[in-house]
Amino acid sequence: MNTLTLALVAALGFAIPAQAHQIWIEQPGQGNATIRFGEFGENLREASPGLLDKFVKPAGTLLSAKGEQKADAAKTADGFALPFKAAAGESIVAEDAHYPLYTWKQGDKETTNRYHPAARLITGFAEQAPKLALDLVPTGKPGQFKLVFQGQPKAKTKVALVTQSGWAKEEHTDEQGLVTFDMPWKGTYVAEVSLNERTPGERQGASGTEKYDGVSYVTTVTYVHPDGLEPIPAGPAAAPNK
Repeated sequence: MNTLTLALVAALGFAIPAQAHQIWIEQPGQGNATIRFGEFGENLREASPGLLDKFVKPAGTLLSAKGEQKADAAKTADGFALPFKAAAGESIVAEDAHYPLYTWKQGDKETTNRYHPAARLITGFAEQAPKLALDLVPTGKPGQFKLVFQGQPKAKTKVALVTQSGWAKEEHTDEQGLVTFDMPWKGTYVAEVSLNERTPGERQGASGTEKYDGVSYVTTVTYVHPDGLEPIPAGPAAAPNK
C-alpha cells in the first residue's frame, strides 16, 4: 500500500476501505468457501482485529442447478467463512450491502458515500446470469466476461486481471460490455472492476434510513485455471492493517 493511501486511511480512521482493496472468494480443495478482504495481487488479506471489523453483514449465495442457497458468513481471524463450497458447474456470489457509510470532504464540500463490495467465484466459463448490482459474468467462451451494471451491459470500463504473484493485465469492455483475457498460467486469477455511481439514494440501516450521495461499487471474480504454465510464485504475505 502506498504512502498516500496509508495517510488517507489513517486520517479518516479507516472510515473508508483502503484504496484498491476488494473482497474475493477463495475455496481450498477440500474446504468451504471463504470471503477475503485485501489486495489479492499483493498477497494481502486483512484480519480481525483490524479492517475486517468494519464489515456489517457479509453474505453469500451458492448458485447451482438445484437452485440458490443463501447464508450469512461467519467472521474468522482472516476472513468470512461460508457454510458451502461450489462444485463443478456451480458458482458463488457474495456481498456486504451494509458496509458503513463514510464522509468525504473535498474543499468546502462534504459528501456521504456508500462502499458496496461484492464478489463471484466461478468453476468454469459456462454462461451465467448476473446477480449483483455490478457483476462480471462468464459468457460461455473461455476467458471472456460480460460486465453488467443494474441489468445493462457496461461498455468502455476498465477490468483488471491479477494473480497472487502480482502479475496483472488490464483491458476495457467493448460496446457490448465484453472483455476477454488470456490466462497463461495455472492457478488462481481474480478479475476486478469498479464503478462510482453519483446518484443519491438511501438504504435501511440499524438506526433507520441512511441517505448517501453516491455509491462506490467494487466487484471481483475468482477462477482457478487448471491448465497452462506453472504459476509465478507469490511473494511473502503482506502484513494486515491494524
